[in-house]
Amino acid sequence: MPSPSRLWIPAAIADVLLILVFAAIGRDAHARGDIVSGAFATAWPFLTGAALAWLAARAWRSPLAVWPTGVLVWISAVLVGMLLRAVTGQTVVLPFMIVALISLGIFLLSYRALAALWLRVSRRRQRRV
Repeated sequence: MPSPSRLWIPAAIADVLLILVFAAIGRDAHARGDIVSGAFATAWPFLTGAALAWLAARAWRSPLAVWPTGVLVWISAVLVGMLLRAVTGQTVVLPFMIVALISLGIFLLSYRALAALWLRVSRRRQRRV
């Protein structure tokens, strides 16, 4: 069974990749050019928020926990992301805020919930053996 200390790197990578996917989908949906570099330009505020949450919550201790780690990373990514977008003159409108809240919630919480389920099932199987 992998320990949390071994899981923090894949969890952090998953957070980064999922935030980038969110940004790329948004850019593609709005027919904005240069999806790859544009995704980074769109994602950096959300990535900053997620990184701050990782530090504040010490997420490396339980990186796959839905609560509190996942929820804190999700909410911080959205809140800090929107604040940084506003401060830097990027678009911050209610529909985008709602889409970001829902999309990032699904992305950042669902893989953690699936991982928790998988770990629980794996532990039960090990106990039976």
